[in-house]
Amino acid sequence: METLGLDARRRLTLAATILGSSLAFIDATVVIVALPTIEEDLALGLTGQQWIFLSYSLALASLYLVGGAVGDRYGRRRVFIAGAAGFAVASLLAGAAPNEATLIIARTLQGVAGAFLTTNSLALLRGVYGADSGRAIGLWTSFTSVATIAGPPAGGALVEWVSWRWIFLLNLPLAAATVVLALVGRCDEAPPERQGRLDLAGAALAAAGFGLLTYGLVEGADRGFGTVWWAFVGAVAALAAFVVVEQRVAQPMLPFELFRVRNFAVANAQTFLVYAGLYGFFVFFTIYLQFLGFTPFEAGLLNIPSSIIMIVLAARFGTLADKHGPRLYLTVGPALIGTGTVIFTLVDDKSEFWTAGIVGLATFSLGLAMMVAPITSTALKSAPERYAGIASGVNSTVSRLGSLVAIALIGLVITLVFESRTDDADAVPLAKNQEAPELREASIDAFRAGMALAAALAFAGAAVGGLGISNREARGEGAPAVSEQVPAPAES
Repeated sequence: METLGLDARRRLTLAATILGSSLAFIDATVVIVALPTIEEDLALGLTGQQWIFLSYSLALASLYLVGGAVGDRYGRRRVFIAGAAGFAVASLLAGAAPNEATLIIARTLQGVAGAFLTTNSLALLRGVYGADSGRAIGLWTSFTSVATIAGPPAGGALVEWVSWRWIFLLNLPLAAATVVLALVGRCDEAPPERQGRLDLAGAALAAAGFGLLTYGLVEGADRGFGTVWWAFVGAVAALAAFVVVEQRVAQPMLPFELFRVRNFAVANAQTFLVYAGLYGFFVFFTIYLQFLGFTPFEAGLLNIPSSIIMIVLAARFGTLADKHGPRLYLTVGPALIGTGTVIFTLVDDKSEFWTAGIVGLATFSLGLAMMVAPITSTALKSAPERYAGIASGVNSTVSRLGSLVAIALIGLVITLVFESRTDDADAVPLAKNQEAPELREASIDAFRAGMALAAALAFAGAAVGGLGISNREARGEGAPAVSEQVPAPAES
């Protein structure tokens, strides 16, 4: 191992972060395909199915900031490896779960480990690659996006031909490979700062605030916001207390001084808007494909062109943004996402997917490849190196909160428009095998209204990027807002 040079160690670290993060991202989506089969096996009911999915997402959203702060304090590589090992243990428990309660606990533990895994993967890349992290983040984005998109069809194949338990058990060898790659790829990175105490009060309040907010948004869209008002009250109280605590402790988990850095504040505001539109499209796009007549497996396969575009172009756009500044890509990229979303609303029949649908999806995918690496790199590189883990946690939290808000609001819009177009109280919008002309027209109108909101969010994100991102600050010109990062040497 002593003969490995810096470039080789960097590549091994990059491979570890891609593989580890892919585990967490896949498990956020692949379980959806397996839910009906799991329900039959464990007698979950609808509520149980919902919580198998929600428990994972809630844990992720609640602990992103905590994961970043712990990585900054105790070492990002060390915490990343611990997250991968924890994910394997939780996956083993999920694969062997004998009942609903055990599976929900296992899914929650997967989310906890996943939060530490994903936030520290990006921070680790920042620490290892330094000022050249744009291309590395682009590669990370490309391959983790491929894994995320490939998850549903791959999960469907495992469920159909093997067992639903293997969607969890397959994580064990992959997590082991992640740990080995991370250990072999060690570099002499900046030592963690350990002065003072870990901000446990801030961590607990952030987890409680984001957890309650996420719960209220998701459950409110399904059961009515009036039934979960207490979650929003609790979230406001917890987040208000979090602000007070962070302003008083000696070493806050979230230093508010970060938001005085223009590009950090703007990039995270844009992340919220663009990822809201992005995930709002992807979730309901997949549902709409099945409404049009595609099978779940086919709907998953139709996402493959997006992954190919990401593989080919994301790293290149990350490199161009490093060289020329990110503002152009963070303006045009979200605008193309919005445009592709609008074009896809022209599809109201399965046959039309192969004309307008392909054009809309290609436009959307090009915008995604153009935007995703520069926006993540800008959010991370604008923060001082000592806060890289926290910056990654903030950006990951903002993106997930944006997606949850969008899914809740777009789902509400679709429901309201659908109900206004039909008198059938029992009908479900965008339902599979919906044959009645009145119901199909109502579903199509509802989908178009929801996608109009998704497109509006993407266009708003484009405006924020165009008006707010500073290329001079991103290139470090003038008064530096970010401490310089020295590339990490290989171990001797």
